[in-house]
Amino acid sequence: MKEFTYVITDPEGIHARPAGLLVKEANRFKSKITLHKEGKTADAKRIFAVMGLIAKKDQPIVVTVEGEDEETAAKAMETFLKTNL
Repeated sequence: MKEFTYVITDPEGIHARPAGLLVKEANRFKSKITLHKEGKTADAKRIFAVMGLIAKKDQPIVVTVEGEDEETAAKAMETFLKTNL
């Protein structure tokens, strides 16, 4: 299992557009990708789950990736978050 923390930098947090892009990115991989924020968890492959976290600017989220392509998926998700959120 791979895990990393990312602090949201987008002034609007994870709203509909970036949530949709995040889900699209997560669905490229076979691994299970989960977002964690303040005791809540969300499947990164489900848009309503991601939006349900209500992640706002300056809030940290922990991303866990587990599965056969976890190394590649974790790196891609971290890069995605840094360039889009």
